[in-house]
Amino acid sequence: MKFFPNLIKSAVLALDEIINGGMMADKVVETLLKSNTKWGSRDRNFVADAVYDCIRNRRFFQAKANIDSLETLENLYKLISVHLFFKYNEIPDLPEFKGFELVSVPDILERKILESYPDWLDSLLEKELGAEIWNQEAKAQNAPSEVVLRVNTLKTTKKEAKAALLKLEIETKEIENNPDALVLLKRKNLQNLELYKNGFIEIQDASSQLIANFLELNPGLNVIDACAGAGGKAIHIAALMKNSGKITALDISEFKLNQAKIRAKRAGVRILATQLANDFSKLKNSADRLLLDVPCSGLGVLRRNPDSKWKLTPDFMVEIIKTQAEILENYSEMLKVGGILVYATCSILPSENNLQIDLFLKNNPNFEFIKDRKLFAYKDDFDGFYMAKLKRNR
Repeated sequence: MKFFPNLIKSAVLALDEIINGGMMADKVVETLLKSNTKWGSRDRNFVADAVYDCIRNRRFFQAKANIDSLETLENLYKLISVHLFFKYNEIPDLPEFKGFELVSVPDILERKILESYPDWLDSLLEKELGAEIWNQEAKAQNAPSEVVLRVNTLKTTKKEAKAALLKLEIETKEIENNPDALVLLKRKNLQNLELYKNGFIEIQDASSQLIANFLELNPGLNVIDACAGAGGKAIHIAALMKNSGKITALDISEFKLNQAKIRAKRAGVRILATQLANDFSKLKNSADRLLLDVPCSGLGVLRRNPDSKWKLTPDFMVEIIKTQAEILENYSEMLKVGGILVYATCSILPSENNLQIDLFLKNNPNFEFIKDRKLFAYKDDFDGFYMAKLKRNR
């Protein structure tokens, strides 16, 4: 295979920004691809694949390259060379790789090295999940994610969307028990498609799509999405409610709420209002349905955000668990008697999930537990998520 030095250099510089500059991988790769408009699809895929594979398998690749630090470009080239060897079974004959050879490593490696996790995080996940589950989930979370679409039923049907994509030579498959989801059989950038620009499809993982359905929605309800972000789930809720009722999207970020407005307009949503989450006293006892998709560690979505495992810290975990408890306690006041609350995270840690619910129910006897659902990549095929359904009785 012919390797182009400029593409390898671009991947190395991107890794430097992510690993040593603290930048998020998705933003770095997105900016890199946008700034190199002359690259073809093969070039773009080569660079993105190299960057994500090195981040995903960082610790194992370091062991194969026999390097302790990634602070120099020389060592980042060595990291890339391991990716190239495993991907293409050769190391390019380039000056940057001259004299470099991979080292042998034991056939049996510790999980934290083989699957590339920091010591503290690997220990925490084994402690909370148990070795049997974490052994499987660690491997599953270290695999590339699939691209999943959500069909916007305000504008089209799954059958129509599937056919329209096929006309563009984009093949998809359906997912059992996930009514609006389609999975791409081959990765492709969809944001330039008219189907996407006109709001017929959204990009949303299959597990994430299940949360809106968990709310038991009907047309005409008053719904509050209290940690709405850029509005992905709120827009799905509007579709399930057939644009009838009211949805209030709350968030602490005005920028994200503005993004939610743009997305809602594109999707044809007419029932969405946005509000900064700095004073919601007027919303107390008003919601028929309350969604608390709270900030979390993101440990269920490492397949799409592999750099997160290297950016998380023990101190952050302590703070985020405290924040989740505060949100659950304070925001639950917006639910009316008889209403349903859904608490959700994209985490697989019990301390962020069912243990939070246990604590909340202990302190709030006016709520009752209905059911919860734990999703793992190793057995559910898509992102790891948690959702719990509660009802306010008085």
